[in-house]
Amino acid sequence: MESQRDSEQLDQLIGNLLLIGVIVSGAVAAIGGAFYLVDYAFTPADYHVFHGEPAALKSVGGIVSAALSMNSQGIIQLGLLLLIATPVARVVLSIVAFALQRDLLYVGITLIVLAVLAFSLLSGGV
Repeated sequence: MESQRDSEQLDQLIGNLLLIGVIVSGAVAAIGGAFYLVDYAFTPADYHVFHGEPAALKSVGGIVSAALSMNSQGIIQLGLLLLIATPVARVVLSIVAFALQRDLLYVGITLIVLAVLAFSLLSGGV
């Protein structure tokens, strides 16, 4: 009975983590979007030349730095980073939970899942 209660508590914790992660990331992105509209609402769009993301917004450090300096694009990117980090945090939490339960098979499987996630995020889709 204790094991089932622990499992239910873990499920609740993971559910809360996912819910809070999505809410916080959405709120951060929405705030950045509002700042972006304030900054660029009346700027005419130029669709003749494609302008990609600034180099500063292509790394985690650059995004955090831009967001801390209240750059609207940096805040939006931070919201997206938080959204991406939410399921990764869920996998890490699962590893810790399985380790505490001494379930080495699931620790191993979940470590493989984390490795695949890390590879896909760090390889840039190559």
